[in-house]
Amino acid sequence: MAGPTLDAGALIAYEREDPRVREILALAFSRGAAPTVPAIALAEVWRGDAKDARVARLLKACAIEPVNESVARAAGRLRRETPGAGTVDACIAVGARRRGDAVATSDPDDMRRLLGQGCTILHV
Repeated sequence: MAGPTLDAGALIAYEREDPRVREILALAFSRGAAPTVPAIALAEVWRGDAKDARVARLLKACAIEPVNESVARAAGRLRRETPGAGTVDACIAVGARRRGDAVATSDPDDMRRLLGQGCTILHV
């Protein structure tokens, strides 16, 4: 595992001090693996006020993945192949697949449909 990819649900769980997310992050950091936070997931949780402080501290230790044209096109194809899939989840799945990351998510069923077989889902 290169490092876990955190979706919006995982970021919210971290903000709420969920022990499962802390465990996932502690394991990644102990292995020297930086978590990835897709910018599109950050956009879902960021409010721009003092409540963002915990997440802001976490971001300092994470790689932030932008949504570029390549990711956007691949996510669009993935959405076509996966009826009912959302744009944000598709973008997150594309990046995680490319890196070989596990995905920490509060919505394992949707992410499993997007990632397919052989990908690791970390339910938070």
